[in-house]
Amino acid sequence: MSAGQRAKPARRPVDRRKRTATKPRPRLLRRSLAFLLTLVLIAFCGGFLWFLLNAYSPSVPPVHADGIVVLTGGEDRLATAFEMLDERRADQLLISGVPADVSLRDVERSAQLARPPAASHVTLGHRALTTVGNADETALWVASHRIRSLIVVTAGYHMPRALLELSRAMPDVTLYPMRVQPADIYDGSRPHVWRLLLAEYGKWLLAQLKFSRMATLLRGTHDA
Repeated sequence: MSAGQRAKPARRPVDRRKRTATKPRPRLLRRSLAFLLTLVLIAFCGGFLWFLLNAYSPSVPPVHADGIVVLTGGEDRLATAFEMLDERRADQLLISGVPADVSLRDVERSAQLARPPAASHVTLGHRALTTVGNADETALWVASHRIRSLIVVTAGYHMPRALLELSRAMPDVTLYPMRVQPADIYDGSRPHVWRLLLAEYGKWLLAQLKFSRMATLLRGTHDA
């Protein structure tokens, strides 16, 4: 060895057991991932079961409330809202999400009313295109009419998300759900019924996460 060369320090023996212990074991990772996916699946199914119970629960409207809001999307909803107004369960009715070219006379004709209500008790909302829009439109109407309690009329599968958005827009207003079920919603043999329920459940989950604007992508522009 020359004078200019220095002796290299001897390498320490590698403890292979230590190196192996510090590396994640593939089998442990797979088990952890499978356990996590199982928990997610259980949570999803449990949430969907709650959603179904909520959607199919019978509704009992209060004896009287300050107002009624019906979220358009079905003739049965309109007929139910007009019937409750005729029974004097509320003094004012808002029909939210009405197309701009539709008049009150058109709505009454669509609902096949034998005795149309006084126009002074009915307001048509033409601005809302989504459930979030329904909530914003209803909040403005509630404030202008000084309403503190409100009957909400919409389809049972739409009710969880409707109540969520309405309660966010009007936290001080008491909401009473009035579920109106489509005729074929009880026929579980039809695939489109389950597609509708799962899609609405997905939109409700997005709304829970405050991604309501994304919920409209699951069903075009008119998501109610």
